[in-house]
Amino acid sequence: MNILTTMNGMNTHTGRWIVGDLRTASAAAPHEVIKVGGSLLSVPHWPHLVAELVRVRSRPRRVLVVVGGGTIVEGLRTIDAAAPQRADSIHFLAIDLLGTTARLVARALGLPLVVEPGDDPVAVLDTPLWLAATNLHGAERQARLPVGWHVTSDSIAALVATDTGGDLLLAKRTAPSLTGEEDRLTELAQDGWVDDHFPTAAATLARIAWAAPASVPIPGVGGALGQGGDADGG
Repeated sequence: MNILTTMNGMNTHTGRWIVGDLRTASAAAPHEVIKVGGSLLSVPHWPHLVAELVRVRSRPRRVLVVVGGGTIVEGLRTIDAAAPQRADSIHFLAIDLLGTTARLVARALGLPLVVEPGDDPVAVLDTPLWLAATNLHGAERQARLPVGWHVTSDSIAALVATDTGGDLLLAKRTAPSLTGEEDRLTELAQDGWVDDHFPTAAATLARIAWAAPASVPIPGVGGALGQGGDADGG
């Protein structure tokens, strides 16, 4: 397989994936947090697709996978829309469901499921348990997240990358709309490609990249568009 990396914000191919940069403010960190969008779990043969991305990205450094909620969390959103519940109750129920998709991905890819990043070359994070753990200041990590549907696993993955000193790769079913700008997090939130809180959650991250299946053309470049976005709890 011919493996290419992102350079100068240009889009490159890595097997069945297109990869691009959103922010490159420093040299690469020793490890990378890969946010696997929940909508990717509805793509046929998704374990092979996700495994390829993880394998390629882990060759130069360690990788920690954070999995989105996808259709499972979307189901909860639908229930909440039909009969709105307390925002904090729904928020924590949605976070709990991220543990289900994390276990699913860890099992499908044969990877360890961890509560805290360790020395594993590649691991899947048990997001609810990680968020519930206390940090050095004695506060739960999830207390740093606003409550509401404007916060999804996008912002959680940014929090993980910030706390662990890693870079962030957002792997989603569709590529972001591209205009050639260097740092477009606010615009991407307005487009719905990331959640509304993401620009704040990712404010201090030095390197952010994106990845999308190569079978889905990049918006604005030509060809038929793919299905769906990922800020829906994915």
